[in-house]
Amino acid sequence: MKYKKDIARKFVEEKRQNAVYAKAGVFELVIILDSLKETFNAGKIFRSAEIFSVKEVHLIQIPFFDPFPAKGAVRYVPMRCYDSFSQSYEHLKNEGYEFYVFDAQSDVVLGQTQLAKKATFVFGPEAGGFSFAPEKYPDLHKIRIQQFGKIESLNVSIAASIAMYEYVRQHS
Repeated sequence: MKYKKDIARKFVEEKRQNAVYAKAGVFELVIILDSLKETFNAGKIFRSAEIFSVKEVHLIQIPFFDPFPAKGAVRYVPMRCYDSFSQSYEHLKNEGYEFYVFDAQSDVVLGQTQLAKKATFVFGPEAGGFSFAPEKYPDLHKIRIQQFGKIESLNVSIAASIAMYEYVRQHS
């Protein structure tokens, strides 16, 4: 329990720094993190988001996460926190964004399809699925990262980094 309190305290400090120092990246890419656990994945995704200069990261139902794996990136990538996916969705939809949800069963393969310039990648927990019903949002594009091994899926922070790299490759 003390571990979670320490993480929450550190997150609050990083969030204060975020409000002061964060600036939108050069790319029109937004990352949505839906209901990830408070351990290391969100921090690692922030680290990649800073490296790939994404516009911002939206946190859905994530009250805090361990900022240590971000290595300071939480301070520099704008963060928006929402209670529900629909709030983030409405905000970004009104700005003209296209949404991509990663689904290992999709026929559409990352790297074999042109990504919209104003793109949003939605990542959920590796177990348990999204906090929302994707079928309620018919304009979500399902996409997958091509895999050749026997393991069912990639770690979410690795998948997010691969997706950000592909977006930047297409739009830089």
